Amino acid sequence: KMGNAESNAYQNHLSRFLPEEQSDIDGLFETLSGSSGSAGAKNVKAAKKTVTLAALQARQYAHTRDPLPEPMTARLYNGMKSIDLPGKSSGLSEQIAKEQFVIFMSNLLKGNADEKISIIMRMIAKTGGPLKGKQILEFTEDLITAVVHVLRYRKELKGWTLENTRDSSSGVKALASELLSELKLPDGTKPVGSQLLETNFAQSVIEDWVYRVPQISVFLSVVIRQGLHVLHSLPDQTNDILNLVPHCKGIKGRGVVSLFDIPAIIYINSHLPAEMQHKWQLLFSSRLHGESFSQLCAHVVNKGPCIVIIRDLDGFLFGGFASHSWEVKPQFQGDNRCFLFSVFPTLAVYTYTGYNDHYMYLNHGQQTMPNGLGMGGQHGYFGLWIDSDYGKGHSKAKPRCTTYNSPQLSAREDFTLDAMEVWAVGDAPESAGKKGKKSILDVDPQAQALLEMAGKSRQSEGLREPMEEDEDDD
Repeated sequence: KMGNAESNAYQNHLSRFLPEEQSDIDGLFETLSGSSGSAGAKNVKAAKKTVTLAALQARQYAHTRDPLPEPMTARLYNGMKSIDLPGKSSGLSEQIAKEQFVIFMSNLLKGNADEKISIIMRMIAKTGGPLKGKQILEFTEDLITAVVHVLRYRKELKGWTLENTRDSSSGVKALASELLSELKLPDGTKPVGSQLLETNFAQSVIEDWVYRVPQISVFLSVVIRQGLHVLHSLPDQTNDILNLVPHCKGIKGRGVVSLFDIPAIIYINSHLPAEMQHKWQLLFSSRLHGESFSQLCAHVVNKGPCIVIIRDLDGFLFGGFASHSWEVKPQFQGDNRCFLFSVFPTLAVYTYTGYNDHYMYLNHGQQTMPNGLGMGGQHGYFGLWIDSDYGKGHSKAKPRCTTYNSPQLSAREDFTLDAMEVWAVGDAPESAGKKGKKSILDVDPQAQALLEMAGKSRQSEGLREPMEEDEDDD
């Protein structure tokens, strides 16, 4: 019989789950312990049921393609095995008892940072104790790889595919490096580069990191729910998981490969305002719509908040999030939700500093003011600038952009544009969805700018073509 201490802890963990969740976890354990049966399987009821690594792996291979990559399966097993039960010598048994299984699920899916950390430490390295940065990096890369893999396996990529996005493997490395850049030593310093890989981090430091980097817990939850196929359809899914990947619209059947990779989409999306995280719709692609500034304006003006991404001729990928509809006018626009970002060679988001309100700027066809699309900094020294003489741009940050504290995003200060995309995020504004011909002011932004300067509003606002909605993109 179980000792009282053990049964109390077990019951406490079990009580965190709703009744239907408990039966889901019971069912999974039954399946796993059944498939681990040996010659004495008939007596399995008499003996206490357990799960082995082989059973976890067998579950993966029971399908044509395994839902989780093998390294992550082994890490989950090490996490389960690390849970000490009263009256048992810790970690020595190769088999996982039901109590360990339930406590593992409870701590990782329902627990706080404190409860997650000892399991995560063992998932990073079987031995426990201080861990090297290199071990934490490998775990993080395995975790992100598993998330992309399982979402693809479960058909949860919502219209994105590995074929219509950039190569995910470089994205996995970039996202892992970005998450690891948040590791701080107790004195507050952040080791970087090779120093980071060789530094030993104590459990308290890793616990602080897991607490401050919510993606680790979200990714673990996705791997368990979708990888082991447990609790995946139940209502307590948080928005973090529901909107991990936004629905992709406007790309299907057009032969376009996005400049984004899936890890970058997940990361950038997590920085958007919550109400905009559920959908991205392609508004403009230089590959589809041609390399023309007036085409760019016609496709993005008054279409709601959106994300601009650029690739320069050196292969650097970077862009910005515009929190408001772009309007052609000689003033700065937007608000402090705007940000700049880099996707390659590093993945990072740069948010507003409070130094000025130069969030977004779009002008076209004027004599006296700069013509182009800009974000952050000031005229002539934007954090991100695309000239109306399409194809030229700059990212001037000596040493940092005043508005967003971003470094130079392009390979060279003055860059040549190779490709560009603009994605509307969230639901289209009312005006963008109403039927009607395009306004002449969309075709001729100069006319609109003149009206703006004269202080006149647009009479034709709202009379425009509906946005293309590909409802069958998923």
